[in-house]
Amino acid sequence: MFKRITLRFAIAVLLAILLTPMALKLEAQDQSRRQDRFVAHEWGTFTSVSTADGKAQLWNPLGGPSELPSFVYRSSKASQCSKLGTLALVRMETPVIYFYSDRDVRASVKVDFPKGCITEWYPLARTERQTIDWNGFVAQPGVKEKFPVDQSRSHYYPARETDAAPLSIGDEQKVEQERFLFYRGIGFFDLPLSARLKDDQVIVRSAGPDEVSQVILFENRGGRSGWRIHGPLKGEAAITRPALDQPVEPLLREFEKTLVGQGLYEKEAAAMVKTWRDSWFEEGLRVFYILPRRATDAILPITINPQPSELTRVFVGRAEIITPEMEGEIRAAAQLFGGNSPEARAAAINSVRRYGRFADPVLREARNSATDQASRVAIDELMAAMAKPAGRR
Repeated sequence: MFKRITLRFAIAVLLAILLTPMALKLEAQDQSRRQDRFVAHEWGTFTSVSTADGKAQLWNPLGGPSELPSFVYRSSKASQCSKLGTLALVRMETPVIYFYSDRDVRASVKVDFPKGCITEWYPLARTERQTIDWNGFVAQPGVKEKFPVDQSRSHYYPARETDAAPLSIGDEQKVEQERFLFYRGIGFFDLPLSARLKDDQVIVRSAGPDEVSQVILFENRGGRSGWRIHGPLKGEAAITRPALDQPVEPLLREFEKTLVGQGLYEKEAAAMVKTWRDSWFEEGLRVFYILPRRATDAILPITINPQPSELTRVFVGRAEIITPEMEGEIRAAAQLFGGNSPEARAAAINSVRRYGRFADPVLREARNSATDQASRVAIDELMAAMAKPAGRR
């Protein structure tokens, strides 16, 4: 019996010796996986405006009333971005960065915008014209949420509808919490896709070396909409303007599917579409496309410390096209506004308001080409009225 016990003991010791390295290796791998799960996902939009012949337009992306909550920080130096004041070629709209982790992680994020400047952000960050830096925020999965709110009906809030970890930044005096890092800006550069109108077709051209994975042509005219989807684009393609007989809902689902295919989580894709659905599908003719990742990284170099195990960046390009119909209606409204009738002026404002901030380059061109001072004054007054919230004159 003693020999059997000794043999069993020897076998047990031998197995322990053989299995211990394997167990330690498995434990180390599991621990590594737990430590390495620090994931960052970002989405945003780049908006540009061009005339029907494809010429990029300077426009005022900061014009009109702000749709952001009152607690969002705004740069007092936005008008110093260029000699042109707040006129820009591109509006970088609502990039948000989410973080996912199984534990609390203290991190920092720095984003550079070499050909633009930062105009709005939240939570508190160090900013210069072309750089924003959140240093020392903490991603806290499972912490009680205390996100700021105000009374505005802003499309800022739907971006919170994800499973990302709440982020906290601050000191003993003040701590700010949000679901994401948010920033915006205006830029002075060409995007990797251009669009022009030729007869009943929109000619889209990819200018960069990388393939554009998907292009969507959308038009809303008088509340009637239509859209067409073009597959991968490298070079040039002609897309026929759609018949205005399609509901928007199927396109929303297609957008979400596309965003998930680019690497966003389903709730992130839904949050992005919910954030922008009213603006994306308003009156006008526009092209949507997914920016190649290399283009995004060149426009917005990003540094995250510690480096995440996964970094997904999905930016949608939005190319607004000023159609002849749009230009004619806005110019007619500008002439109508020059009359003395309050009813005529109200009708002119309502007509131009359908196009929102994208009416700006048309109005400025109309002002520059006006041959009399009275017309220029009337257009100035119309542009000032457009900058006020709806319902105020």
